[in-house]
Amino acid sequence: MQDSISRRNLLAGAPLAVTALAMNAPAETGGKPAILGGPKSFTGAFPGWPVYDQTEERALLDILRSGKWYRGSGQAVGRFEQAYAQLTGAKYCLATANGTSALFTSLNALGVEPGDEVVVPPYTFVATINVVLRQHALPVFVDTDRETFQMDARKAEGAISPQTKAIIPVHLGGNACDLDTLLPIAAKHGIPLIEDACQAHLAEWKGHKVGTYGQAGCFSFQASKNLNSGEGGAILCNDEELRERCYAFHNNGSGLKYIGTSFTYNSSGTNLRMTEFQGALLMAQMARIEAQAKTRTENALHLTSLLKEIPGIAPARLYDGCTRNAYHLYMFRYDKTRFADLPRAVFLKALAAEGIPAAGGYTPLNTQPFLKNVLASRGYQRLFPPKVLAEWQERTRCPVNDRLCEEAVWFSQTMLLAPRSAMDQIADAVRKIQAHAGELAKA
Repeated sequence: MQDSISRRNLLAGAPLAVTALAMNAPAETGGKPAILGGPKSFTGAFPGWPVYDQTEERALLDILRSGKWYRGSGQAVGRFEQAYAQLTGAKYCLATANGTSALFTSLNALGVEPGDEVVVPPYTFVATINVVLRQHALPVFVDTDRETFQMDARKAEGAISPQTKAIIPVHLGGNACDLDTLLPIAAKHGIPLIEDACQAHLAEWKGHKVGTYGQAGCFSFQASKNLNSGEGGAILCNDEELRERCYAFHNNGSGLKYIGTSFTYNSSGTNLRMTEFQGALLMAQMARIEAQAKTRTENALHLTSLLKEIPGIAPARLYDGCTRNAYHLYMFRYDKTRFADLPRAVFLKALAAEGIPAAGGYTPLNTQPFLKNVLASRGYQRLFPPKVLAEWQERTRCPVNDRLCEEAVWFSQTMLLAPRSAMDQIADAVRKIQAHAGELAKA
């Protein structure tokens, strides 16, 4: 009787057991990967960039026909500055020629000089480091938080010395860095914090736009950016005196009141002004930024819900304080051990064959040969004591970042403007590659 009951229970539970097994089994892969001769997962085309229509055409033609192409005689740049300050909640906005010049101007206005040190992340675009080197200052790298791709703010204080004159965290890919940890450190040591928000248009920390927390916030409007004028940049700040210093530096030392009307100079500087064409183009592009951001966010959240269920794929984590990610990049970590040790390069090649372009992201900036050449230059040898230069490499080791640079995979922001079905097809492609990773590794 006992055996009979057990058999009946087993048979009755069989459908549930099968269902449970099915839920834990790999999802339908859709056949062989395209790189092995199977059909592509994505046969459409991801949206092009930039997006424009007659609005941009009219804006540019209006400037062309006005004959006022320079901000000293036109009003387009000024209108953009006012609109961008209002959009971000900043008191002041200064438009610049590009994001690099926004960072360069901020460092100069905040008094970073030759012989100083600046705390920076190793996982960023090289411009974050180049502007420090142009000041003949020493970049001191803080290792990366591998889960978020951001500077590990918990390690930032250990990088500070008496020579530290600025901290430049990067809101990488549109995700916000850990401002709740970094801001008190900067305040404690009396060091200005310059937010590199070049990839983070509309991103938020605790409901307020990034770029408005530090002494200065720097943005880029380069061709790939979510707000695009081909080239262009901006500095946000809430301090009138700092705004005046930034303005003077980017206008060859002539202050805000004197553009085009005086040959009187308050300081040294250079020409990093935005043109009227760029200002007009940005005003037109701003009409689309919120709708585009909404689409990116919805698609990114859906894609994350799919990819996080795939063993070996870890989408970048957001800090609790990040209330809005701009998704200039969609980033995740690829663990090859869950893909039969398939090298990342082959994984990327297999994705491309599926119709899905992806990139491996940045390489470790702190180990780039050009840095060693700079530190060996006559200028740096004169500015920094031999002991400081000798210890620099060990001081700026970033082992976590080294590992991240071997794991990272990026999708561009334009891919997130595709229909939601494209996100499903991206996930399908990854599952397909994983199911056949052993074959790919041997191919």
